[in-house]
Amino acid sequence: MSKSNVIRILIADDHPILGQALTMFLQCEPDMTVVGHAGDGKEAVELFRYHQPDVALMDLQMPQMEGADAIATICGNFKHSRIIVLTTFDGDEDIYRGLRAGAKGYILKGAEPSELLNAIRTVHQGHKYIPPSIAAKLAERMDRDELSDRELEVMRLIAKGKNNQQISNLLNIAESTVRFHANNIFGKLNVRDRTQALVTALNRGIVRL
Repeated sequence: MSKSNVIRILIADDHPILGQALTMFLQCEPDMTVVGHAGDGKEAVELFRYHQPDVALMDLQMPQMEGADAIATICGNFKHSRIIVLTTFDGDEDIYRGLRAGAKGYILKGAEPSELLNAIRTVHQGHKYIPPSIAAKLAERMDRDELSDRELEVMRLIAKGKNNQQISNLLNIAESTVRFHANNIFGKLNVRDRTQALVTALNRGIVRL
């Protein structure tokens, strides 16, 4: 196979062993080669700029810069970039953020190896690759009310164990305003209290511990 027909792949994942195993697996395919491995989101942006790969595999949770932010940065600079989210996170908010940032595919690390190869080839050909289970969760997300930026700030502080008074001091807003935002969060997440809100937000990928 000529070099022009080989799919050049960049891997972005902060687990070295997984990255090496993935590299070895992909290098066995005659139409694929790995051109680089980034250990964090910031490095992923730098290596993408340097190598300009045909396809990038991007984890979502990484140090320095989260995957969704790295995807948005890359897509903002390289309009024809082809990025596949490869992650363990399947919350509807994770999926929404990844695809909204510009990813062309979304696949879980627990998928069959043949599915990953199919996803890479599909995205390389200019198509999107979104498995039915991922599409279903994305559809659910589109039907739900989105938390505002301020509500997200409050929810993230709730996830850190902060009480209303502490959140009030940190955000420089009245405690009554914190309660107002918290009640809005409970309504949008369809929960009754902070504990249920935290569990739901974690499961959906709205916040991380």
